[in-house]
Amino acid sequence: MTRIRFISADGSREQIVDAAVDDRLLDVAQAHDQPLEGTCEGAMACSTCHVHLVGGDLDKLPAPSEEEEDMLDFAAGANRQSRLACQVKLTADIHSLDVKIPRTVVDNSR
Repeated sequence: MTRIRFISADGSREQIVDAAVDDRLLDVAQAHDQPLEGTCEGAMACSTCHVHLVGGDLDKLPAPSEEEEDMLDFAAGANRQSRLACQVKLTADIHSLDVKIPRTVVDNSR
């Protein structure tokens, strides 16, 4: 299992959830009502699942592909911590990830 800590864009709310090996970060986020669209359903044709990975076992994630980096160019507020959640697959050696929702994501859950 991987412990995922979702952090709201303004840092005022956190949600900690457990995820299984082989889960995609986008699927975990959507299953726990995080405000990520994933409009292309993981086809890497949009950037609506853009997140900032800010802590945890980041060094155990593979680097983003060239295609993912190209798509991140379209994500508002992208930085060196940016990833597409649809491209982050959890593996057995990833025990925790801290995921911050970018300020550009609209959260209608309030």
